[in-house]
Amino acid sequence: MTLRRGTVARYAVGSVGTGGFATLPGLVLVFYLTDTLGVAAGLAGLLVTAAKVWDVVIDPLIGAASDRERARIGRRRRLMVVGGLALPVFFTLTFAVPAGLAPAGAATWVLLAFLAAATAFSLFQVPYIALPAELAGTYDARTRLLTARVVVLTAAILLFGGGGPALRGLGGDDERLGYLLMAVAASLVLGAALLVASTVERSAGPPAPPRPVPARARLAAHYREGLGLLRSSRPFRTLLGAFVLQALATGAMLAGAQYVATWVLDDTAAVTFLFVALVGPALVVTPAWGVLARRTGKERAFRLASVLFAVAALALLPLAWAPGAWVYAPVALAGAAYAGMQSLPMAMLPDVIAHDARVTRSDRAGAFGGVWTAGETTGMALGTTLLTVVLAVTGYVESTGGETVVQPSAAVLGIVASFSLLPAVLVAASLLPLGRYPLRRRDVDAPDDVPDVAPGSPADADPGPTRADDPSPRPCSPHKEAP
Repeated sequence: MTLRRGTVARYAVGSVGTGGFATLPGLVLVFYLTDTLGVAAGLAGLLVTAAKVWDVVIDPLIGAASDRERARIGRRRRLMVVGGLALPVFFTLTFAVPAGLAPAGAATWVLLAFLAAATAFSLFQVPYIALPAELAGTYDARTRLLTARVVVLTAAILLFGGGGPALRGLGGDDERLGYLLMAVAASLVLGAALLVASTVERSAGPPAPPRPVPARARLAAHYREGLGLLRSSRPFRTLLGAFVLQALATGAMLAGAQYVATWVLDDTAAVTFLFVALVGPALVVTPAWGVLARRTGKERAFRLASVLFAVAALALLPLAWAPGAWVYAPVALAGAAYAGMQSLPMAMLPDVIAHDARVTRSDRAGAFGGVWTAGETTGMALGTTLLTVVLAVTGYVESTGGETVVQPSAAVLGIVASFSLLPAVLVAASLLPLGRYPLRRRDVDAPDDVPDVAPGSPADADPGPTRADDPSPRPCSPHKEAP
């Protein structure tokens, strides 16, 4: 299968939408709730988490629907189009809370609108995650496809993370108007990017031939299938475990950035400079992570990126006692590492999906995409929840727009810890499941017509890197799993 330039470009454009939706709410939504709508920090965290945990409920269902669509018409496009059309509407409504609503009413409005926005996003994201295994046929082709995606993703983080707060400032003293202007502008960009990416299968060539359409199972069966993927596929289980822990870390760090700018650096606008420091280096080094992955293996490069990120995050801890411009240096190092932490697992996931398809002789890409998206979004949401728990415990004082408050020193220390120590510990913990990831290049690019070898044969004695757990009754793969 030849990977066309148009396919790479259209797929990468989708990351403008996925990066924007992951970045902007994570950056400003909790702050909007606590410092403009007057919602208590603990409640604000619960609202954001509830909206994201909703993904755990719906993503397996969307994954199953995407697999049925692929079997029936050879493409996954229709769900992506629906998501691309609906997301701008509900994202705008999230930041369009009517003036005069009490904090409880405002919180309810935001919850319902953001639930709808998260649903629309999942309609796009789940099939989008499943596509690389179908668009690119080899280990290196997937690295190329996903490296291009992460370059665009990194630019999107800069665009939304830096530009969003700047647009918010156009509202002047009217914070609500500023947030609404930001949401409208962001929604237009989000919708356009998702709709462009929904055409990627056309650029890749004719649709896949129709296959027997999977039967519509009961709701519980879809969740059992997701749990079955985690039980049966060790590569997926370990990769997702590492990625979710890192999503917790980045979710806490992202949500804490505005608080660091406001209450530690004493400059609300500094959040833009934090994002420039974070994303600027990543734009340069993302291709370098792809080169390193081709030379050393994706899993080794991913491990190195994770270690660098943990070190950079820990280096931010002195902010609690000596805030200053020096913060941008470790943030830049974290940004360079974060580029690898995004591009490499995203390139490893289609390897896992393709390997599973060869071993089990079944197409479960949509199911994999549903579980992966649920894990990623839940991790990001719970990262935000961790931040709000720390804020609540340390006595953070919420406020409405225009109200002046003074934060206790314990709350400022909690903000710094959530931005530094907490992400460092979580990323360090992610190295444990990552160390058990078994797939290597030769496992992924093994010819389809090479039969697996039964245990006890000479090939089974090979001590090299292992393949996935094999849930089927077929003979096991030729590489033993490491103990």
